Amino acid sequence: MQIYWTKINQIIEESAEVKTYMLDCPEGFTWEEGSHTHFALEGFNADEKPNRSLIRHMSISTLPHEGSIGITTRIKEQCSEFKSILRNLEVGHEVALFKTHSNVPLKRENKNIYLLSAGVGLATFRPLVLDYLQRNDNVNQIHSLNVDSSRAFLFTDVFESNPNQKLTTQFVDNRAAYYEEVKHLAQDKNGLFYIVGSDDFLVENISLLRKQGVHSEQIMLDKHEQQRPNFLSEEVTH
Repeated sequence: MQIYWTKINQIIEESAEVKTYMLDCPEGFTWEEGSHTHFALEGFNADEKPNRSLIRHMSISTLPHEGSIGITTRIKEQCSEFKSILRNLEVGHEVALFKTHSNVPLKRENKNIYLLSAGVGLATFRPLVLDYLQRNDNVNQIHSLNVDSSRAFLFTDVFESNPNQKLTTQFVDNRAAYYEEVKHLAQDKNGLFYIVGSDDFLVENISLLRKQGVHSEQIMLDKHEQQRPNFLSEEVTH
């Protein structure tokens, strides 16, 4: 397993609780839209066994052409040891990346794509939308729906409705409005539904989509292939 050590080159305050850590691109490090990586803090591999409390599974919120690896995360006042250390890191500090992989690349199957997310989960979808805006072939249209009770909606410069590009975006601040809109979107029986959020959020969305007649093969999750049955089996969603 290759570990890429790299430095923070910029810290962007997206909102009161959300930061994006921009990292230098190490030589040989590659990724595509929808990628996640293992993001580790200094000392995680100092002992014989990795210190898992210093490692997190994070989405990459940028594309390679932007020149930096973006890691966007919410850091609340009361937070884990990992987030507490991360909050105090500054430009120039080193972090490690390894095991980078994409479970949710943009499918170009001439269908409508619906991006369903909660809060900072939108970071996973930012590169998909950028990729689509650069090259929209074999995608009918994209609709993004994000729920964030903080109302500090993220990446509004990218998630901005653009009729010419067949991109529509929607932000809501409560779950009731969100799920009503999901029911409406699920009327598209041929669409592809991408979901990013907490495990509970995934289960709730999958259950609702299933009740509206959406099939498992139309649902994309940021989970390894072997994890998909944990969310998409009949027992979980009924």
